[in-house]
Amino acid sequence: MDRRSFFRRSAQKAGQTLVREVDARVNTHALHWLRPPYAIDELDFLLACTRCGACLGACPHRVVFALPARLGAQFAGTPALDLVNHGCHLCAGWPCVSACEPGALRLPDRDQKASPPPPPRLAAASIDSGRCLPYQGPECGACDGSCPLPGALHWQQSKPVIDSTLCNGCGLCREACIVAPKAIRIAPFRPPLADPADSLLPPSE
Repeated sequence: MDRRSFFRRSAQKAGQTLVREVDARVNTHALHWLRPPYAIDELDFLLACTRCGACLGACPHRVVFALPARLGAQFAGTPALDLVNHGCHLCAGWPCVSACEPGALRLPDRDQKASPPPPPRLAAASIDSGRCLPYQGPECGACDGSCPLPGALHWQQSKPVIDSTLCNGCGLCREACIVAPKAIRIAPFRPPLADPADSLLPPSE
């Protein structure tokens, strides 16, 4: 190997290492918020998103909000989901995705004649049995009928149960929950925070 090839390969390896470090760093920060449906990988998302706000205006339920300036220029103005206070309605046609011209939100490539793409995995939802009323004895059916995905939220012996293999974490059951603090926790699919439902960044923060 000549010196030129040696330095070229060394530079390539250094560049790959730097990309991996930046990717790990932005993914660690991203544990504090949830991206809109069909968001691409976080590092690619930050590079693609122009902070235009089109997806915010396209959301009919005002679930999408812009991250605040205090998070720094790298993240400020990029869209996130407020699944702490609201639920994603999995709108027909995915208007937030359709509004994203840069492709930071992007439907999976599919045959145009194929059926619509499956709902995206937004987050992980779980029930806190210490807060959920049916687990304490009182009857409650506030979340019954709130889930848009068949079988994801079902009932066993008058207690709600979330099937993590079917649930996409839309948060509609959490929105319907009547107890305070909420008995439904929403967390990223990546390693969870200490108390995910209380730590995800809502738009008011």
